[in-house]
Amino acid sequence: QVQLVESGGGLVQAGGSLRLSCVASGVRLMTYSVGWFRQVPGSEREFVAASSLNGYIAYGDPVKDRFWIFRDNGRNTVYLNMNNLKPEDTAVYFCAASQTGQSNFLQRVDSYEQWGQGTQVTVSS
Repeated sequence: QVQLVESGGGLVQAGGSLRLSCVASGVRLMTYSVGWFRQVPGSEREFVAASSLNGYIAYGDPVKDRFWIFRDNGRNTVYLNMNNLKPEDTAVYFCAASQTGQSNFLQRVDSYEQWGQGTQVTVSS
């Protein structure tokens, strides 16, 4: 049984930082590509960042140079460091795992087979 659990969300002022964690059970994350997505009510899920099983890293344009995705294989965890947060970063953040290593698919929601339940990030102005 594959399970992804996100944590680390919360309320932060604009300009602040948060670190989200995605802990996996039932699967070795180092053999999967992992992505972070976010969603606000009434909108589609938006790509944030991805770390492919081949070492490829990608970021969505709104978060480039502010967010950083990295893995701790020993902890079976993928992190998302978020710096210089803005009110428009407010959303529920989801991590997801995919068996594809093809970088051109990693920004697509339908490339991922496993999803966590999400963690709320709220940035106040």
